[in-house]
Amino acid sequence: MSLRSRIDPFTLLLLATVALASLLPVQGRAAAVMDVVTNIAIAALFFLHGARLSRAAILAGALHWRLHLTILACTFVLFPLVGLLGKPLSGWLLTPELYVGVLFLCALPSTVQSSIAFTSMAGGNVPAAVCSASLSSLLGVALTPLLMALLVGSAEGAMAHPFTAVGKIMLLLLLPFVAGHLLRPVVGGWVERRRAVLRWTDQGTILLVVYTAFSASVIEGLWRETPVWTLVAVAMVCALLLGIAMPLIMWIARRLGFDRADEIAIVFCGSKKSLATGLPMAKVMFASGGLGAIVLPVILYHQIQLIVCAVVARRYAEGTAKAATR
Repeated sequence: MSLRSRIDPFTLLLLATVALASLLPVQGRAAAVMDVVTNIAIAALFFLHGARLSRAAILAGALHWRLHLTILACTFVLFPLVGLLGKPLSGWLLTPELYVGVLFLCALPSTVQSSIAFTSMAGGNVPAAVCSASLSSLLGVALTPLLMALLVGSAEGAMAHPFTAVGKIMLLLLLPFVAGHLLRPVVGGWVERRRAVLRWTDQGTILLVVYTAFSASVIEGLWRETPVWTLVAVAMVCALLLGIAMPLIMWIARRLGFDRADEIAIVFCGSKKSLATGLPMAKVMFASGGLGAIVLPVILYHQIQLIVCAVVARRYAEGTAKAATR
């Protein structure tokens, strides 16, 4: 396999967007217009997510409560605890804003599409993954800002009051999601027929948030205050976080007696963090400053988890295939 075929095109687009924001940051009246456009795009994104979610898939996996509780515990308990262990890095290896970003990453819900895709690729319990990842995403609307309030409070004066953040997130994310799901009988068929096109809606919204976030932070002096070695340190911390969490989640799933298909769903849903949900949340929660530095760990972790999970999914799939031939 060539190097070019291994590189995710979206990763290149993210890097290009960061570069554009660094060289040509949007500011002034144009920034205000971009902010409105980005909010509309975010609302549309979550409306489409709601329209895509099948109630049959929810019902198929909803009764597997042990699996769902395990995934939620990994997402909203295990990760924040691991993040707190990195406290000594703040002010030494990481700037305070970057460490807040690591904690924010740890408090995020699981991603939906790629968790399901990797679970399917590895031969895991797909209906349960659909239900758990979706539930994690919905609960994250409330749990993520509350967790951040417990972890950092109003650190650096950056974070909005948690209840204010929850209200804004529910208005921007949850309300369109519920509206989309309620209108699924009307728009569901249209959405299903355009899955390939709507994938660009997801990615385009993320790129908009990244551009506006980094533009604001570049104007505030992000790159003057964040040297190259710090960026390398953030990438190393994100890789270490995943390197600790994924084997630990695998061990937990086996100790609790889950079968192979359920273990696969737990590993992928429990170890992944949502860029699509995280960036809109960060836009609301950290509106007063430092947003670019805070979302940087989320962006880097997203790329690392895609690469690592692709390798792990292939190994799971090979093991499943060998077991089937015995």
